[in-house]
Amino acid sequence: MKPFIVVCDGMDKSIFETLQAVSEFDVHPEAKLNQDQVKELLPKASALVIRSSTTVKEEYLNLAPNLKYVIRAGAGTDNIDKLECQNRDVRVSNTPGANNNSAAEHAIALMMTVLRKTAAANATMKNGGWDKSKFTGNELANKKVGIVGFGQIGKIVAKRLAGFDPEVLFFDPSCESSDMSYCKKADSIEQIFSECDIITIHTPLMDATRGLISKDLLSKMQPHAILVNAARGGIADEDAVYETLKAGKIRGAGFDVFATEPLEKDSKLRELDNIVLTPHLGAATEEAQLRVGQMAVDQLKEFFINNNLLNEVRA
Repeated sequence: MKPFIVVCDGMDKSIFETLQAVSEFDVHPEAKLNQDQVKELLPKASALVIRSSTTVKEEYLNLAPNLKYVIRAGAGTDNIDKLECQNRDVRVSNTPGANNNSAAEHAIALMMTVLRKTAAANATMKNGGWDKSKFTGNELANKKVGIVGFGQIGKIVAKRLAGFDPEVLFFDPSCESSDMSYCKKADSIEQIFSECDIITIHTPLMDATRGLISKDLLSKMQPHAILVNAARGGIADEDAVYETLKAGKIRGAGFDVFATEPLEKDSKLRELDNIVLTPHLGAATEEAQLRVGQMAVDQLKEFFINNNLLNEVRA
């Protein structure tokens, strides 16, 4: 019997057609499914290709007795219970690096949007306004930027910022130095929050980083500073972020990720004028989708045809 492949949360059309053309696979004919559809297919599924919308935890695993492989089309695997997968001999992979440039560029886009107030200005223009004086912003050039998490994405952010002549401080326990002359390691995360004009988060979500951006850290930020999170929801304490922004203690924020996704319709963050919100768009570029999809197809072929596991992620 051929492995039954279910693509849960979407895939580039051309890549999906490439996957369907693999004669060794039985591929469900739809490339984007709602969660009720996913649940209906779980009893037959040999492999799932997921993004952030599908959560592979005990409920789903109980419905999937034939499941052998889960591919997270992206880097973060916090929506997969990796230990439970290991206990059931379900292998897990991600597609490292495929989304990195898109995620880094989105973080910079959020910085610019917050600094120049372009989203709010656009909304006013669409409603017939011309409130030029209301939207005086700030330059990114020559600012001190703090990067929390100096892995692949954090380093790309630093590299892309080079043209703005920044001073970059980074904090990452696993990275001691940078070959970029304008990047220096901070003595502590507290130094990042107390000194930097712009702070951008690029750590994975794990026990050590859950709630890392706390009320105490936020209280150390300068009044003119901004905070950007295009990494993972749950790293920042959203209640503390709300209180800080509501009180006007910092200039603004840009968030692409949230502890609960989709963001609740009644979330207090939606009430604020000094935060830019986007619906987890970090990897939402055509280029990233092509790279992610091709990696996923290659990994499926290697696993089921060549008995070779690429990019395994374990608990």
